Amino acid sequence: MLKDFRIGIFLLVLAVTGLLISWSAPREEGGRPMSAAEQNWVDSVFNSLTPDQRLGQLFMVAAYSNKDRKHAQYTEFLIKNYNIGGLMFLQGGPRRQANLTNRYQAAAKVPLLVAMDAEWGLDMRLDSSMHFAKGMTLGAMDDDQYVYQMGREIALKMKTLGVHVSFSPVIDVNSNPSNPVIGNRSFGENKEQVAKHGISYIRGLQDHGVMAVVKHFPGHGDTDVDSHVALPVINSDMARLTNVDLYPFQKAFEQGVMGVMVGHLYMPLFDTVRTLSATISRNLVTGLLKEKMNYRGLVFTDALNMKSVSTLYKPGELDALALAAGNDVLLFSEDVPMALQKIKEFIAEGKVEQADVDQRVRKVLRAKYWAGLNRYQPVDVPNLMQNLNRPLSRMVQQQIYEHATTVVKNEDDLLPFNRLDTLRIAAVTIGSDAPTYKEIMGKYQNGPVYAVPNRYAVDSTFTRIAGRLTPYNVVVVSLHNMNNTPTHNYGIGEGALKFLKELQANPRIKTVVVAFGNAYSLKHLESSRNLVCGYEDNYASQLVVPQVLFGALPARGRLPVTVSENLKAGTGLPTPDFKRLRYGTPEEAGLDSRILSQIDNVALEAVAYAAAPGCQVLVAKDGMVVFDKSYGYCTYDKSQPVNSSTLYDLASVTKVAGTLQAIMYLKDQGKLNLDERVASYLPELKSTNKKDMTVREVLMHQAGLKPGIPTWEKTITKAGPKPTFYASTESPQFSREVTPELYSISTSEDSVWTWVQRSGLLPKVKGKYPVEYSDLSFIILKRVAEKVLKEPIDGFLQRTFYQPLGLGTMTYNPLSKFPKSCIAPTENDTYYRRTLLQGTVHDQTAAMIGGVGGHAGLFSNANDLAVLMQMNLQNGRYGGQRFFQTPVVTEFARSTEAGNRRGLGWDKGDPSKPEGPTSNLSPASTFGHTGFTGTCVWMDPENKILYIFLSNRVYPDAGNNKLRQYNIRTRIHDVIYKSLQKT
Repeated sequence: MLKDFRIGIFLLVLAVTGLLISWSAPREEGGRPMSAAEQNWVDSVFNSLTPDQRLGQLFMVAAYSNKDRKHAQYTEFLIKNYNIGGLMFLQGGPRRQANLTNRYQAAAKVPLLVAMDAEWGLDMRLDSSMHFAKGMTLGAMDDDQYVYQMGREIALKMKTLGVHVSFSPVIDVNSNPSNPVIGNRSFGENKEQVAKHGISYIRGLQDHGVMAVVKHFPGHGDTDVDSHVALPVINSDMARLTNVDLYPFQKAFEQGVMGVMVGHLYMPLFDTVRTLSATISRNLVTGLLKEKMNYRGLVFTDALNMKSVSTLYKPGELDALALAAGNDVLLFSEDVPMALQKIKEFIAEGKVEQADVDQRVRKVLRAKYWAGLNRYQPVDVPNLMQNLNRPLSRMVQQQIYEHATTVVKNEDDLLPFNRLDTLRIAAVTIGSDAPTYKEIMGKYQNGPVYAVPNRYAVDSTFTRIAGRLTPYNVVVVSLHNMNNTPTHNYGIGEGALKFLKELQANPRIKTVVVAFGNAYSLKHLESSRNLVCGYEDNYASQLVVPQVLFGALPARGRLPVTVSENLKAGTGLPTPDFKRLRYGTPEEAGLDSRILSQIDNVALEAVAYAAAPGCQVLVAKDGMVVFDKSYGYCTYDKSQPVNSSTLYDLASVTKVAGTLQAIMYLKDQGKLNLDERVASYLPELKSTNKKDMTVREVLMHQAGLKPGIPTWEKTITKAGPKPTFYASTESPQFSREVTPELYSISTSEDSVWTWVQRSGLLPKVKGKYPVEYSDLSFIILKRVAEKVLKEPIDGFLQRTFYQPLGLGTMTYNPLSKFPKSCIAPTENDTYYRRTLLQGTVHDQTAAMIGGVGGHAGLFSNANDLAVLMQMNLQNGRYGGQRFFQTPVVTEFARSTEAGNRRGLGWDKGDPSKPEGPTSNLSPASTFGHTGFTGTCVWMDPENKILYIFLSNRVYPDAGNNKLRQYNIRTRIHDVIYKSLQKT
């Protein structure tokens, strides 16, 4: 009597709160209209089955693709002999599962409804599969369109794999931080947010042909017991249940979700028997779900093998009780033959009505029709992996973390990192080597990343690391390989917590803590002044978090759960976008990754045909690096592979990456007049044949200068270097390093300058000098820059550009900073320096004057060169700073004279040649430069495309012209434009 009274009151509350659907407008069976074709198919199949075969349609048994032959044989036995309705695939691999799916479907009288648990992607069950994101991560996002897109991508993968049902999303409202089974599977603690994200996920699945099954009805969020092990007790009162737990389910029902899973829970509000799970509670399944909430979709049990219920009943008994309670599909039956026998006994005893059973069988058949099983097609196994690995999936995966990553605290106003020249940043990873995170951190700054792979490392390990952090004023500590167990501090070791406490107590160091794990773990990190939550630890999160730290991406996320009194749900600090280079997928930038991957073919051809022993190729679009790969080796003996950190001699790219930056800076500052005579800045030219040339003419290579003049040739004989110019050891007299074993006289640059002044000019043609590319132009421009700046150009560039931009590898004379092993060698010089050149500039004139030439001398990897060039493409804006105050780059990149393809200092394409330096598919506005050693950089301001190619094609012989012969650089440029998707 008391129980009936409580249920009556409960239903009254449901009515008052609007959770009951009006009885005046009942839904059709299955929750959707039925066409004549569907009716005919369902009737035909139903009528073709015996009573026992019809019962078999209500079973969905577990299938694995990683088990032995006996498992597959027994599964096939159940399909053939008991006409089971479906399979739920668990652990295994995609190809193995696809083969088994085809085998099982071929054995079935009625096509099987195939299901999977794929809440965060196929990798929840299958190896070699993509992980998207768990519910907590999705709940942190500021835009639920990405939840829909994730649902879409998962649905398309499931359809490819022959799967029709996804047991997702989880729409439990997680209000208990100690919940061991839901936790980060839930969208959060806010019912509206859970409902909103859940509906987006449902639509993403069902709009693309996969049935969504929401779980775990009537709500599994407020428990601290794992229902896989024991039966949780949900002591919700009526107000809590109606206002919170049922809310997302009701909203999902209203939006047409096709399935619901009933959880293994005990609710005293509905039943007095302590062991009566919701799965077998008629009050809940039939009374509440089907009758009062009027749900007409398929009702699935939770897995009937779960220990919270399976140990309480005899074989087959649990299945019969679940059917009697009102469930439509019996999931993971442990004994189908015994279950069928028990169900038939229940029917005979009147515990289950035959008409109800028939109606449920028809519901299952309707679901099969909706899934397209009336026109079943086997899985396309040969093309399976290609079809599963959709490029758009990677884009969606990354976008989720871009919108979820949360800056929780920023008390030092440190994030995102600004003015990199003032910060000395080190990073420590705890729990993993975190290779992707380490790589991306290194793209923004050159500080070390120390790894503590054991998250429970002893104190002495952290003491040793702490000793290495003394030179740094910022330390980023990231926590990896965390878990979801509250009782074990979510995998954060005591040693790590002690290490963090000591770091934060150091007044000389500002510490940033990043948790790559469950947001609830932040309660152990709350004392951190600067705190970031990445939610999960995978490729995408490790890729995104460093970009947020450095302002390449803004922080957008907010905590979806309350962690503590001070860190409540909704906490999240937005941070600005500093317009630093981002790292992402081609599709996000409007490029087709499958076409772009053809770069591999061209680059590998270059290596295979010895056009260069190796190379780096980088492509950026809209400020995002979408392709960054290294190929081959540093030398042909294949002893050292090229990687993203390998430094290359940029050769003449130095002109635009070095000297031209200084010239544009001076023009931008109003300290240089391009139409002024060069002699006005360098008075020593007033008495020479160069007295009338202007800065503009020199920049345009139209000042009459010869391509080159003898310089180093004057300083050697057949026997070797002249002693008046060189010595084998460094001294005040011989202070300019040519190679580590050879030093030139300290006045060598003055000698070169004297020879430049005395050099002849080209004859004029029709009263003006012809266009003739000349190294002398940039030797002169360097002299101008240093005269106006009143300092050496290398120091100026480091202080003004390279250090603020975080360019750790871009430098002259790299052997002063890097070991030789980091640098790709160039020529085996047998005529001047008589040694293999590795880390000293290849250009002879630049080498003679100590490695810092106006025309050559810079070394860099592709990434750092890309940063500098992206700043130019953005007209001086980068990283929250303005390096140029006016659009000086646009001015310099523009062609200004008919018959001269070049801009001011910048090179451009040559439309008069079928195989010019740039792709003929690129616009005329494209600008950049090439380098003798096998390098190039090209920028397209119209499409915002940046392309960089670095190689050491001159190793070991500068006479190797195969790079040009095979047109490697330009063909790669062609591929980029072919991959550009039309909008």
